Amino acid sequence: MEVLKLNVAVSRLRSRLGLALVVLAAALAAAILLNHSAPQSVADQNPNNTLCKGHIDKGKADADDPDSGVVAYTFACSQAITGYSIVPDKEATAFETEVFGSDPKTLEPLGTDALSCNGEQPGWGINCTGAVTGNWHVVKSTFTVDGDVCAEPRVDPLLVVTFASVSAGKAQQYIAGPFDLGRPRGCPKSARGGQTHIPADTTESTTGDVAPIQ
Repeated sequence: MEVLKLNVAVSRLRSRLGLALVVLAAALAAAILLNHSAPQSVADQNPNNTLCKGHIDKGKADADDPDSGVVAYTFACSQAITGYSIVPDKEATAFETEVFGSDPKTLEPLGTDALSCNGEQPGWGINCTGAVTGNWHVVKSTFTVDGDVCAEPRVDPLLVVTFASVSAGKAQQYIAGPFDLGRPRGCPKSARGGQTHIPADTTESTTGDVAPIQ
């Protein structure tokens, strides 16, 4: 009789343990599903994964320097940046030292988005520091090269962006890119058209527009 009671008790315990394990497994599955389905917060986004897109145009010639070709560049990024570098494959003879971001809808300059640029003139890099708040705010500026911008081989600059912050007294720095801004628009068609440093015919291409970049 005692053995029968013990067997019944063991059977009931196993049943309860089984039910508990099923409930626990269901709870874990629900938590995993919720974690994967919930959108990531801004804090979860890695600044190293910032995406930028843009292009360059043949700019309006400067009457005071008719021998220099003006390159107008435009880009926008998905996340905030605190600096960027333009790396042309032709020596930049001059560039704008103050750059502002603008609203992507109105294209009005924003006081919160401002950078200061420096570098050697002539030189092979334009380095700008400040702040642009991301959200595809549009950055526009210019630099110059010797001769006609449309003369082959045409300039095809790369863009690298950075983000720096301080947490618990320690500096944290992030870098994204390079992004290919492509060859200048506004030039006659050429047999070299489309031959950018980074292939422009892939889904990962960063040469071109992200609406509403104009």
